[in-house]
Amino acid sequence: MENSNNSIYNTSIRLLILLLIIAWCMMILYPFANILLWSLIFAMALGPLHKSMTAKLGSRPKLTSFIIVFFTLSIVFIPSWVMVDSLVVELQQLKESIDINGFSVAPPPEYIKDWPLIGDRLFDLWYNASTNMEETILKYKDQLTNIGGELAKGILGSLTATIQIMISFIIAAILLAFGGVGESLRKFFTKLMGTRGDEFADVTINTVNSVVKGVIGVAFIVAFLQGMIFMLAGIPYAGILALLVFVLGVLQVPVFIVVLPVIVYLFNVESTAIAVVWSILLVIAGLSDNILKPILLGKGSSVPMLVIFIGVLGGFILSGFIGLFTGAIVMSLGYMLFIEWLNTDNELN
Repeated sequence: MENSNNSIYNTSIRLLILLLIIAWCMMILYPFANILLWSLIFAMALGPLHKSMTAKLGSRPKLTSFIIVFFTLSIVFIPSWVMVDSLVVELQQLKESIDINGFSVAPPPEYIKDWPLIGDRLFDLWYNASTNMEETILKYKDQLTNIGGELAKGILGSLTATIQIMISFIIAAILLAFGGVGESLRKFFTKLMGTRGDEFADVTINTVNSVVKGVIGVAFIVAFLQGMIFMLAGIPYAGILALLVFVLGVLQVPVFIVVLPVIVYLFNVESTAIAVVWSILLVIAGLSDNILKPILLGKGSSVPMLVIFIGVLGGFILSGFIGLFTGAIVMSLGYMLFIEWLNTDNELN
C-alpha cells in the first residue's frame, strides 16, 4: 500500500513538473506566436512549389529557398513598398494642400437628397461641411477623434503585421531549406488521430493553400486591377484607394464601397462616354472577385467551400488577420470530425 501511494505521489509530481515546463515554454513562445504561426502557414503554402523546384535544381533545397525568397521579395514586397511609398507621398501632398489652401469641401449635388434613407442627412452634413468646416469639425469632434484613433491603430498594426510577415516568410524559407515541415505535421496528426493522421494533415495543408489563393490572392488581384484603372483614369490618390480595396477584399467586404464614389467622381469630372467606359471597367474588375473566389477558395480541398468561407470570416472576427487561416483550418478539421462522428453513429445502428 505504501509503495502504491509513493507511486501515485511520484507520478503526480512528475505530471505537475511536466505541466509547469509546458506552461513555461508556452509563456516564452507567446510573444512570437504570430510569427511562428505565419512561418508554418507560409511553409505549408510554399511546400509544393519548393518540392517541385528542388527536384528541378538537382536536390538543392537551400538554393531553392533562396530563389523563392528573392523572387517573392522582388515580385510582391517591392511593388508593395512602391505602393506604400506612393501612399505616403499622396498623404504628404494632401497635408501640404490643406496647409496652403485650407481644407474645403465642394457643395453637394442636389440629387443626393433623392437617395433613400440617408439622402437628407448626408446632404445636410455635406452642405454644412462645405459652408463651415470648422463648426462641423467641432460638432463631430468626439466621433472624428475616435475614428482618427482607430485609423492610427490600424495603420500601425498594418506596418507591424507587414514586418512580422516578412520575418515569417524568411523563417518559412529556412524551414523548407532544412525540410521536415510536412513530415512533422503528419507525425503530429498521426499521434493525435491515429491511422487518419495523413488525411487530417492533407486537409490542413489544402485549407491553407485555399485561403492563400482564395482570400489574399483574390484580394490582391482585385486591388491590382482596380488600382491600375484608378491610375489610368487619373483618379486622385489612386494608391490609397487601391490599398482600401485590398483591405476590404481581405475583410470580405464589397469593394463597391470604394468603387461607387469613384464612379460618381468620374461622372462629375469626365464626359458621359468616358465615365461610362471607366465605370464598366471598374465594375468588371470588382465582379472578378465573384468569379475567382469560388474557383480558388475550395480548390483541392475535400471540405465544402461554405465551411472554409465561414471559418475565414469567423476566424478574422475572433483573431484578426491570422484568424483567416486558423479559423478556416479549425472549421475544416471540426467539419471532418463531425462527419466522421455522424458516419460512425450510422454504422453502429
